[in-house]
Amino acid sequence: MNLNNNRIKIITVLALMIPFLLLSSISEAQRKTGRGATAGSTNEALFKGIENEVVLPMLRHLPQQYGGRNVPAADGRFLYDLILENGYTRGLEIGTSNGYSGLWIGLALKQNGGELVTIEIDPRAADEARDNFAKAELDDVIEVITADALEGIPNVPGTFDFVFIDAHKPEYYDYFRLIRDRMKTGGAITAHNVTGRDRSMANFEEAIQNDPGLDTEIFSRHTMSVSLVKDE
Repeated sequence: MNLNNNRIKIITVLALMIPFLLLSSISEAQRKTGRGATAGSTNEALFKGIENEVVLPMLRHLPQQYGGRNVPAADGRFLYDLILENGYTRGLEIGTSNGYSGLWIGLALKQNGGELVTIEIDPRAADEARDNFAKAELDDVIEVITADALEGIPNVPGTFDFVFIDAHKPEYYDYFRLIRDRMKTGGAITAHNVTGRDRSMANFEEAIQNDPGLDTEIFSRHTMSVSLVKDE
C-alpha cells in the first residue's frame, strides 16, 4: 500500500469532515446558550450516507443516554470515513466503554468485509457494549474481550491494519509497544485525547512522532492522532 496515497485519503477524509465539524461546533454553542435549531437537527450531516437503519438510531442517540462516556459523533464519523477510505478490514479497539465508538468502527469494517476486536477492562461496560452491538446487529463482526488491555492484547492473534486507542492515558505507550510490530504496512494507529499537553502521555506522543516507520499527524479538532505505517 502506497503511503502517499494514504495521506491523500486522510486529506480527503478531512475535507469531507469540514461541514461536520462546523455543524458540531454550532450545535455545541446552541446547546450552551439554549438557542438555535431543534435538538439534533444541526448534527444530521454527521450521519449523511449511513443507510443502515438498525445502527443509525444508535449512532444518533446513544451519546445522549451515556453522557460523557463516548467519543463525540464527529470523531466517530472521522474514524468511520478513515476506515472506509483505506479499505481496512482488521481492527483492534483498546477501550470499549459502552460501545459507541465501536459502532462507528464496526460498521465501517463490516462494510469492508472486516472485523473488530475490542478490549474493555470494566465488566459492566463490556456487557453494555455487547448488548449494544447485538442490538445494532454488529455482533457477528465485533468481538468484545473483558480484560486489562495489557494482558488482553497479546492474546489476540494476528495482525491489524487499524487500531484505535481510547483507554487509560498513562498506558498509551505500553499499548503502542504491544501493537506496533503487529501493524500491516499502510495501516493506521489512531489514538483519542492526544493534545500534546498531557504529561502522562508524553512518552506515547514522542514515540509516534519519532518512529521512523510511522507518518504521524495530530488533529487538534478531534484531539486525535493518526499514525500511518510506512512501506518497509
